Amino acid sequence: MAHRALDLLARCWPWLLALAVLWPVLAPGYVLSYDMVFVPDLALRPDFLGLGSGLPRAVPSDAVVAVLDEILPGMVLQKVVLLGALVLAGYGAGRLVPEDAPVGRLAATTFYVWSPLVAERLVIGHWPLLLTYAALPWLFLSVRRLRSGRAGYGPVALWLALAGLSPAGGVLAAVFALIAVAGGRTLARRTLGVAGLALAVNAPWLVAGVLHGGAALSDPAAVELFAARGEAGMPAWLTVLGLGGIWNAEAVPASRTGWPAWAALAVLVVLVAAGARRCLSVPGSRNDGRAALVAAAVLGVVLALAGTLAPGAMGYLVQHVPGAGLLRDSTRGLVLLAPLLAVLVAHGVCALTGRLSAGAARTVLATVLVLAAVALLPDLAGGVAGRLDPVELPDEYAQARAALAAEVTAGEDTGDLLVLPFSSYRLPVWNDGRRTLDPLGRVMTPDYLASDTLFVSGDEIEGEDPRARRVHELLESAPSEEELVGALLAEGVGWVLLDRSAEEQLGDRVPSADLPAQRVVHEGDELVVWELQGTPAADPEPVAVRLALGLAWLATLSTVLLAAVAALRSGARRATRRRARMSSNVT
Repeated sequence: MAHRALDLLARCWPWLLALAVLWPVLAPGYVLSYDMVFVPDLALRPDFLGLGSGLPRAVPSDAVVAVLDEILPGMVLQKVVLLGALVLAGYGAGRLVPEDAPVGRLAATTFYVWSPLVAERLVIGHWPLLLTYAALPWLFLSVRRLRSGRAGYGPVALWLALAGLSPAGGVLAAVFALIAVAGGRTLARRTLGVAGLALAVNAPWLVAGVLHGGAALSDPAAVELFAARGEAGMPAWLTVLGLGGIWNAEAVPASRTGWPAWAALAVLVVLVAAGARRCLSVPGSRNDGRAALVAAAVLGVVLALAGTLAPGAMGYLVQHVPGAGLLRDSTRGLVLLAPLLAVLVAHGVCALTGRLSAGAARTVLATVLVLAAVALLPDLAGGVAGRLDPVELPDEYAQARAALAAEVTAGEDTGDLLVLPFSSYRLPVWNDGRRTLDPLGRVMTPDYLASDTLFVSGDEIEGEDPRARRVHELLESAPSEEELVGALLAEGVGWVLLDRSAEEQLGDRVPSADLPAQRVVHEGDELVVWELQGTPAADPEPVAVRLALGLAWLATLSTVLLAAVAALRSGARRATRRRARMSSNVT
């Protein structure tokens, strides 16, 4: 009876943990935190498909959101994505542990969901990376079944696609899958198959990156600024071993700045040591693939510490190797470490509790060890201590969108929207003063041009979009009104949106402009939208570029569709076999 109750708790535990973290997020409104910006209806723009002038960092995630929020409102979609990521992560981690060890499954689930990595990435808004994190245990299990011949490529492709909603996540998941499938000569064909699937599901951003190679180089100064940081006075290398160390101090929960961080690391070390000893002494089919988890974990730690230990070499890479800028936020590599730690924590809990005979003492010890992560990171609960509370967008945003949409749909080639002040991030009063990527461009319907220059600890990191860089320099040079309007039209800008509240807040720290409001289409208390007089230059992508990107998207969509069909057929066959076995048992 006790074992059955534990098994039921293990099945419900991911939901309970996810709800404990996200219950405030489920209230009406939008969570706007750093890079996480969902809006009521995100229009599908050419930029989201990879046709923009900068690096395709939000391909395909923005396109996927733009399509899905036609089915679910953006507010609901955000809640589904965040809750689904944590629930999937918890279930996946539990599945890495044998079913006959429910306490171990509870421990693995708790460690994987209730971790510094989850807390810090929630605050900084990296929801696609959280989906990568959630997909990795399932990807590992799917690859393991593929290796053994018990399943085909369908599930592998689907988990790779979910993990690949961002370029960084796609690379990490592909590497993880290739490590998991690699082996002897007999597996060479399957390794090539997995590599082909990884290329297919990541094709849109890969092709877009190649076609826009001029924007694929990054500022080398970003490496040190985005490198892993120590927390609570511990060195960076110790911090990352506990899945912490994000570069942005504002994203670190308060409990990670004091003694609880040290205590959490001590508990983790004890459990990992006990778990490693148990894994080495208990061989079996469940341990298949453990070498792959170790290899992936080692690589994850190396990536996480690369910017800290070798900033010069990493700086050279991002400055001279197209696409290497994906590595600048180095602690993203810790998603490769987490699956191994979850397994070792589970075995460690089983090893320590197994030394006691069944009874109250054993139950108490198991409860303490399973809940240790929660007790030592209490401010992950309640939306990271209220830092993810939803807010409503100002009503004027919808009014400006409607006014602009009516004008844009009335004509053709009316140009892109320039959002001023020309700065990436805002601190809106209505968002409780929390920093967020400017939502205005995403609320509107045309393609928009916003700055991708970043400021970290007062240091400027040059953006990667050459058109945005030219406009930034233009605004800073303060030319005459006539020259400014002509230059913006030459850059394909036909509309300007000015956020007065942000202009007052940011002052002279970022460029704005005293453009003549020649034909105002909306003017309210905070926002002004007007059209530039003249014809914006059209710079359509060459047919070859559009064809290449079209083929890339076709490869991705067809791969996902075929994989889904194959997975459904496989599930139907398994269900038929189960019914047949049940029928024969009854007979």
